[in-house]
Amino acid sequence: MMDDAMAPLAPADLTLDELRAALAPLVAANAAFDGWNDKAVEAAARTFGADPDVARLAYAGSAVEMIDAWFAEIDTRMIAAVSADTLATMKIRARITALVEARLAAVAGEREALRRALAILAMPQNVARAARLGWRTVDLIWRLAGDTATDYNHYTKRAMLGAVYGSTIAVFLDDESGGHADTRAFLSRRIDGIMRFEKMKGRILSSRDPERRLSLSRFIGRLRYPAV
Repeated sequence: MMDDAMAPLAPADLTLDELRAALAPLVAANAAFDGWNDKAVEAAARTFGADPDVARLAYAGSAVEMIDAWFAEIDTRMIAAVSADTLATMKIRARITALVEARLAAVAGEREALRRALAILAMPQNVARAARLGWRTVDLIWRLAGDTATDYNHYTKRAMLGAVYGSTIAVFLDDESGGHADTRAFLSRRIDGIMRFEKMKGRILSSRDPERRLSLSRFIGRLRYPAV
């Protein structure tokens, strides 16, 4: 028999933050049909056994707050899918690939919800918040992969992975190939680009020839909009 102290809390006993996290995947499942709105939250609350009024309060009626909670839950599933022990056996390229693929797998069943979420985040009033959410994920991936950089490398690595992840999502949303093979191949090519850049960056920084300096923004732009 389960000890009372270990028993899961009833929905009514959860804090707003706990309820927000618990409802996130259910809200996403309903958002695929109803959109990211109170209707999706209310349907999720009924399924979970929570008070719909309290559930709406947990998200403050904001679609972006709903999406934020879902993205955080996806990150949690990504972490669970690729253990630290497994990552420890891999080289850095394989670690990044495994983590990105795990995150894509976590949303594979909710691509319509993701499509709708990205449309909301692309609205002018949400662009800054969208950038923070994207940065949160790529920062997590690099940290899980073992990156400890604190200088400008910290920022360039995350900027490049953000560009790669964004372009990969665009492919993923319309990928009907078996096992999302087209997306996996696209991701592999883009991560190859990151690895080439890291090697090139090392050579450039060790060079004293000013002619070998390059524009990071131009290079990142090429990663974001590559010739497939």
